[in-house]
Amino acid sequence: MTIYYHDSQKTFHLQAGDSSYVMQVVNKGFLTHLYWGKKIKEYRFANRLQFTDRAFSGNPHPSENRTFSLDTLPQEFPVYGTTDYRAPIVQVQLENGTTITDFRYDSHRIFKGKSELEGLPSTYIEEEAEAETLEIMLYDELSGLKAVLLYTVYNDRSVITRSIRLVNSGRQSLQLLRALSASVDFRDNDFEFIQLSGAWGKEREIERHSLRQGIQSIESRRGASSHQQNPFLALARKNADEQYGDVYGFSLVYSGNFLAQAEVDQFHTARVSMGINPFDFSWKLEPGDSFQCPEVVMVYSHEGLGGMSRTYHDLYRHRLARGPFRDRERPILINNWEATYFDFNADKIESIAAAGSELGIELFVLDDGWFGHRDDDKTSLGDWFVDERKLPNGLDDLASRVRNMNMEFGLWFEPEMVSVDSDLYRNHPDWCLHVPSANRSESRNQLVLDFSRDDVCIAVTKMVMDILSSAPITYVKWDMNRHMTEIGSARLPADRQRETAHRYMLGLYRVMEKITTSFPHILFESCSGGGGRFDPGMLYYMPQTWTSDNTDAVSRLKVQYGTSLVYPISSMGAHVSDVPNHQVNRLTSLQMRGDVAASGNLGYELDLTKLTDEEKEEVTQQVAQYKKIRSLIQFGDFYRLLSPFAGNETAWMFVNKKKTEAVLCYFRVLDAPNAPFRSVKAHGLDSGKTYRIQETGEIVGGDELMYAGMDVPADVSGDFQSVVWHLKEAE
Repeated sequence: MTIYYHDSQKTFHLQAGDSSYVMQVVNKGFLTHLYWGKKIKEYRFANRLQFTDRAFSGNPHPSENRTFSLDTLPQEFPVYGTTDYRAPIVQVQLENGTTITDFRYDSHRIFKGKSELEGLPSTYIEEEAEAETLEIMLYDELSGLKAVLLYTVYNDRSVITRSIRLVNSGRQSLQLLRALSASVDFRDNDFEFIQLSGAWGKEREIERHSLRQGIQSIESRRGASSHQQNPFLALARKNADEQYGDVYGFSLVYSGNFLAQAEVDQFHTARVSMGINPFDFSWKLEPGDSFQCPEVVMVYSHEGLGGMSRTYHDLYRHRLARGPFRDRERPILINNWEATYFDFNADKIESIAAAGSELGIELFVLDDGWFGHRDDDKTSLGDWFVDERKLPNGLDDLASRVRNMNMEFGLWFEPEMVSVDSDLYRNHPDWCLHVPSANRSESRNQLVLDFSRDDVCIAVTKMVMDILSSAPITYVKWDMNRHMTEIGSARLPADRQRETAHRYMLGLYRVMEKITTSFPHILFESCSGGGGRFDPGMLYYMPQTWTSDNTDAVSRLKVQYGTSLVYPISSMGAHVSDVPNHQVNRLTSLQMRGDVAASGNLGYELDLTKLTDEEKEEVTQQVAQYKKIRSLIQFGDFYRLLSPFAGNETAWMFVNKKKTEAVLCYFRVLDAPNAPFRSVKAHGLDSGKTYRIQETGEIVGGDELMYAGMDVPADVSGDFQSVVWHLKEAE
């Protein structure tokens, strides 16, 4: 057992891996939070709740106890208006217009395994014994609303997943105004708030700052998880680093509008809340209806940020991503986008593929411009038929020509969008998100199809599946290049218009489920202008994501380092592109570009036919070397050593599970005169083993590498340099 209930104390003790999570039902049914942290054998109330009469903290039962107030109580399901003045997890409007609820414990059950969430992606199990689930039912007598709280404990991982299902068991219609997925009250605020923020081309930069009194939050109102913020936050003790200290991670398995916040109150306690963004959201619950909130994955680590990250990596790699490619090595690809943009024909594509085949590349990906009359980004989205001007013999012929070169063939789509200049829009102008008589804003000359509508989802699914059935396609890049505006649906009544954004996500998930499961032999990669929808919800359907449209090697150090805080290396698409770089106009060495891209799922995005003989030889060596270490890179344990956010140098390493093989990568952006000698200390090796450095043949101890460090060669000079060491256990 990993979940224990003590009836006499009314306590729940959840033990997940090396962590414990403890709750108690107190004072006529309030569910309180007692402890979350390093595993304890048995909870004996060493940190029991304390009560006192606080000024201006109201009392739900004043005649019985003036020391008891929800304003000071650490809770699992806080609501507003009954003496708790902090942010609630749920807010409901009744038919009389009021929003007061008072949820109390009703019942619970404990069962082995983990349930799926209706209509939503979530982590999963393959064997019942992997996990145990606690289901707690709370009930509000006034509204008749039930809240079913789900806590799943992974036995061998320090992971607890949480979600809520709201059920209208009463007789009146209810309007959900706020429906978050999880809330945790900490006893103090001695933490730093860590978030992943940025913009297009510089996604998921790590920001870290001390908690302050009041609310600090991140959110998206863009209809997608976004480039600007990521649905993740962590609270870290102020002394926590990559190896040591307590860290609490919160990751939302959702791809739309979200809210993640920490609130520090007057008594310096901290409340973390996460879920669907209440902004511009409501959901009508008729009697008998239910609403399922997305899943929050909570991770505790006493081994710093590195321990938290490796827990997320292992879980998301093996129990979130699905399908045959979950555990399969990812192919090395060549994408034609930065080589040709929209200007190509079948012969040009064939020449790039032929050059790639000679270099050992395994997959050719045809990007934007193959359909409709797509010569620029102003037309044809939604017209998913082959442009015979460019490909006169169709996709099947082109794919066959590529496959004859011993390469697989892949294709780019943007199924969620429509161009105003398209047959689809001319035939179905009401199929896009819009508000009647309001202007239809455009971004990248396109509108967003209304995936809250079943007819739109069915039509798009058929168009995509028809193309995928027409040729031997084994890879799909699924793009999404604008965020939502004028969020309204022609199919929804006035009192349900604010359901549109969430219904869109539910529709998108249904479409992705249908397409990805119908074509299990296809490797799907998600994309949204690069990393604008890099979130756990997408990884459930597509096991990798295009990490950023910015392919500059220096920029990618920060993008890939920040992304690794939550997401596994196997989820990161990374390409070598041409120089000067098309996004920042920087000139970097081919070696550094290759070493940075080889720290993810390696690919190339340039015109291979224009490489010099020397460059072709270098790329051939990069490809061959990556094939030797690919499994280690994509599925090994990842350790961050030097942060690009802290200085001029970056270092990270990959270690296999048996600690018999490792790859250590060092990057320096700018050189300096009379620079000091540098060394890098490894992490994650076995101190009792010895390792042979494959590049030099030297044998060194794991303890040496971790405690003394690996010297960076003194002859590494110049800007934009990289060094990679491949280590194998010495016999």
